[in-house]
Amino acid sequence: MANELMNRFNMDPFFDQMARRFFNPTDDRDYMDQSALKTDITENDKDYTLKVDVPGIDKKNIHLVYQNDNLALNIDQAQSSEKKDENGRVIASERSHGVMSRTYELPGVDRDNISAEVVNGVLTVTLPKAAEVQDHNSQIEIQ
Repeated sequence: MANELMNRFNMDPFFDQMARRFFNPTDDRDYMDQSALKTDITENDKDYTLKVDVPGIDKKNIHLVYQNDNLALNIDQAQSSEKKDENGRVIASERSHGVMSRTYELPGVDRDNISAEVVNGVLTVTLPKAAEVQDHNSQIEIQ
């Protein structure tokens, strides 16, 4: 019973994130919870459409790869800020680095015609369904 409870605790994203921050607060990388990537997925006869909230993320930091019926979304974001006093002296300088990733299982996609764009902080990925099964991997360019 105790092992089952611990397994549930370890598999829960909330507790995993909390434990990661508690036991390793000085980690150089800030691992962001995948639930931060709020996603809507729709499907019709012709395609799948994903809409992912990515506010403040530059498209050059968003990486999409479709492989083995899975769309992998990876975001690598570095931020820095600097505060100066009235004489222009630096009184604080902070840097952070965050990584977010999610994988979506979307079988039978026409890899050559996948499109993606970011508009107003929303990443939209359109994955047309393939007429036949394809076997190669595809890097996806964001417009």
